[in-house]
Amino acid sequence: MHSIQENKAEQLLSIDDLSVEFISGESLTRAVNHISFNINKGETLALVGESGSGKSVTAHSILRLLPYPLARHPSGKIIYQGQDLLSSSTEYMRKIRGNRIAMIFQEPMSSLNPLHTIEKQINEILILHKGMNAKQASERTLELLTLVEIPNPIQRMRAYPHELSGGQRQRVMIAMALANEPELLIADEPTTALDVTVQLTILELLKDLQKRLGMAILLISHDLNLVRRVAHRVCVMRNGEIVEQAACAEIFSNPQHPYTQELLGAEPSGIPVPHTASDILLETQDLRIWFPIKKGVLQRTVDYVKAVDGISFTLQKGQTLGVVGESGSGKSTLGLAILRLISSKGGIFYAGQAIDGLSQKQVRPLRRDIQVVFQDPFGSLSPRMSVSDIIGEGLRIHKMGNAEEQEQAIIAALQEVGLDPATRHRYPHEFSGGQRQRIAIARALVLKPKLIVLDEPTSALDRTVQRQVVELLRHLQQKYNLTYVFISHDLAVVKALSHQLMVMRQGQVIEQGAAESIFAAPQQEYTQQLLAAAFINNTQQQ
Repeated sequence: MHSIQENKAEQLLSIDDLSVEFISGESLTRAVNHISFNINKGETLALVGESGSGKSVTAHSILRLLPYPLARHPSGKIIYQGQDLLSSSTEYMRKIRGNRIAMIFQEPMSSLNPLHTIEKQINEILILHKGMNAKQASERTLELLTLVEIPNPIQRMRAYPHELSGGQRQRVMIAMALANEPELLIADEPTTALDVTVQLTILELLKDLQKRLGMAILLISHDLNLVRRVAHRVCVMRNGEIVEQAACAEIFSNPQHPYTQELLGAEPSGIPVPHTASDILLETQDLRIWFPIKKGVLQRTVDYVKAVDGISFTLQKGQTLGVVGESGSGKSTLGLAILRLISSKGGIFYAGQAIDGLSQKQVRPLRRDIQVVFQDPFGSLSPRMSVSDIIGEGLRIHKMGNAEEQEQAIIAALQEVGLDPATRHRYPHEFSGGQRQRIAIARALVLKPKLIVLDEPTSALDRTVQRQVVELLRHLQQKYNLTYVFISHDLAVVKALSHQLMVMRQGQVIEQGAAESIFAAPQQEYTQQLLAAAFINNTQQQ
């Protein structure tokens, strides 16, 4: 540990008694409440906590990026180079932003301009801040893209954001942030939308760049596994306050505050619901979904994107099949084919009946038995319908009971997922992310289905909420003998639920079998990489 004097000497930025309030009409909301911490030169400080804890508001305050005058600071100072950033002139802040303190945002697609090439966007920063000419800027842009290890950097410079993968876009964001060699890089959830293996490479890259460039990093995250790998010190936030701050190793080995203990214990855990052999409910045989690539004036098919390429499995009643793999591996496409929402080749059998050749009209009666819960609970719930209407829609379509019976079924479904039935006349925006996902599960559950396809149902949720949803899914499976196809890139969640596991890559099955065996001893190198990146089997090492 450093002495206090040493820390003083190394101090880069100091936040002292910071508060942030937002004005909305007549009401005031305090998002950050009297917090203090320092960031030292060359170190990584992590701000961790769940959605709404005030992490991003704190980070945006440093660069004064909040929606002033609707936001205000009733107390506090942010001292950088002896100056309080909160009371500095707009001119001074313009010099600091991007130059001395840079920021990477959570969603690279919304931070990059879709109309400009990567080269133009990075060049712009260099011309504006460094006074370079176009040729010098292009040379430096190529250096930066090489620095962040973008493959084929010369070609990528001329690409537009939509032509890059999520991981590549995030690397471009890092290159833009590093263009002016900042002293402090604020990384706001920089890997949230990325696959576990890509998350790992981005973090390793940040760690490596930090060593080479000597910059400090303020890492904002709700993912404790990531924090453990890169942070030197950690501040834990809850409801706008810092409840604990200490060295990273100390936080993980000896957390003091009950909330920190709760966060560390919130990893989805436990074992899948006990299952005894029973009838096969779902089966696929050599299932293929190929999308044609057409070229030329006549739009002739020159090749195919093999999204799902020859997949076979059997799933017994009451079991969970976990389908894992990175973005673009074909997981969700497989789910859509099982649901008969896209056309496919090969056999799909439900309860012994071939359903792959059925028309949409013939499939409709089966929709009651086969339900789906999507990844984004906000996008999949109509904002114009009340919760009661959303859950009751399936009952009305399938003509299940009269109005009174339907109302009772809606109430029962809400109770089943742990929501107050009195809230059923509210709208989706009035609920938290976890509550919205419970509504989506209630909508599937109300029809008393036998099979539910769950497509990344927990990826948008905080760890503590994920754990509750996993426990709810386990409880419902045990109670109703439900069968799940659980699609996810989050291996901790899959491990807690799945009896069988299927690892997909580029449309093909890399490894499949009993989940317990694969988690204990993965045979394929790709599966081993996935498990190592996801921190399973105690591979964590700072």
